[in-house]
Amino acid sequence: MKNNEVIRIAIAETSVIIRGGLTAALKRLPNVKVQPIELLSIEALHDCVRTQCPDMLIVNPAFGDYFDVGKFREETSGKKIRVIALVTSFVDASLLSKYDESISIFDDLERLSKKISGLLNVPSEEEELESQDALSQREKEIVICVVKGMTNKEIAEKLFLSIHTVITHRRNISKKLQIHSAAGLTIYAIVNKLVTLNDVKDL
Repeated sequence: MKNNEVIRIAIAETSVIIRGGLTAALKRLPNVKVQPIELLSIEALHDCVRTQCPDMLIVNPAFGDYFDVGKFREETSGKKIRVIALVTSFVDASLLSKYDESISIFDDLERLSKKISGLLNVPSEEEELESQDALSQREKEIVICVVKGMTNKEIAEKLFLSIHTVITHRRNISKKLQIHSAAGLTIYAIVNKLVTLNDVKDL
C-alpha cells in the first residue's frame, strides 16, 4: 500500500447525517488518502461500481431494504471490492460474518483507521494462495537454506550464487510473504511443507 495512493471508498447509506459524518471522518484518517463517494440508492451503487470501481464499499446492511452481500460479490467478482458493514443499529452477527469487516457509528477515529488500514493490507484468499505460488523455485530453495540456519555466504556457495543475489532474493521473499524474521520463515516453510521439523535446527 503506497502512501500517496488514493483509496476510493463508496458509502451506501440513506441517512445524510450518518453518511456525511462518515465522509468527514474518512477524510480525517491518518496514513490514508480517501476519496469518499456518497451513494443514496442501489442504482447509484451499480453505476459507481461500473464507472468508478471503488476499492471499498461501506454499506448499511439495511440499504435498499436489504443489502445482499453474496449477490453483490457475485456481480462484482474479479473486482476485489472490500465490503464493510456500517452498523447503525442491532444487526445479526451471522449477517455481519458475510462482510470483510464491520464498523459501528460508535467507533472512534482510531478504530476506524485501524479497520480501514487492516483491510488495505489484508490479501484476499485468492491472493494468499497466489503468494504461496508466487515464490519461485529458487526462492523456495533459499527459504529452505535460511530455515536450516545457513548464512548468506553458505547459501551463496551451495546454490552457486553471489552473496548479493542471495540478499536480493531474501529481500524479495520478505516482501512477497510479509515475513521479516527467520522464525516467521521457519513457520511458513513448515506449514507449506517446504521442510519437515527434522530439517530445522534449534527449534
